Amino acid sequence: MIALPTRAGKPDSVLAKAVELARSVVLEVAEPADLGEHLGARAEGERVVTHHFACARRGYPGWYWSVTMTRAKRGKDLTVNEVVLLPGEEAIVAPDWVPYKERLQPGDLSPGDLLPVEDEDVRLVPTYLVGDDPLDGDARAQVRQVAEDLGLGRVRTLSREGIDMAAERWQAGPGGPDAPLAKSAPDTCWSCGFLVRLNGSLSTRFGVCANGNANDDGRVVTLDHGCGAHSEVKLARKQQPLPLPDHVFDTLVEDELETF
Repeated sequence: MIALPTRAGKPDSVLAKAVELARSVVLEVAEPADLGEHLGARAEGERVVTHHFACARRGYPGWYWSVTMTRAKRGKDLTVNEVVLLPGEEAIVAPDWVPYKERLQPGDLSPGDLLPVEDEDVRLVPTYLVGDDPLDGDARAQVRQVAEDLGLGRVRTLSREGIDMAAERWQAGPGGPDAPLAKSAPDTCWSCGFLVRLNGSLSTRFGVCANGNANDDGRVVTLDHGCGAHSEVKLARKQQPLPLPDHVFDTLVEDELETF
């Protein structure tokens, strides 16, 4: 069953009866086997009607043919505006297009790949501002030259928006407090001896794990994150491994083996 658009009013009677004309228009762009039953007609406006036909083409379940026609006031000649194949609510369609920069995920870049950052990227601000107005091309070149002359190395640094975006991403990521690993941890990273604090405004919320045995080694974690590799974790008596028994020494010699 195909869910079609709802009616926009009573369709023009002359146009609504032109089912066979609409069918012949579809057959000009489709094979007879691709055309199914007539599904109805709906008014698009005054003396504008669209006929719908089921699509029987293989690979297009839930799609339908749509033929829009119109006529002049008190006119008998019908005009075909368009014929298209449209997806219904249950049709299989391609997902909405997402620009490649928004589709990239950590780990997608391969050696040699380049991902240039736009000059107007809100995550970055010039290290030295030239006035209060947005930088034009010449002013941006001056900033780069000043940074190079002073040996600063970085022409741009994180903006307030860039810092907030990073904080939100880290907070919601696998190093945040809601990760399954953190919810079952005995304590938080705040009290772990392997935590390396960040500098600046992010230091109050984030650090880097330096425990080579932990899943988050070398990654940014929130102070309320945690895992089972906490520096102060202790095993309960029942969780400790059982002591090994003493070694058993074999005292038999070859002569004694021959008697068996």
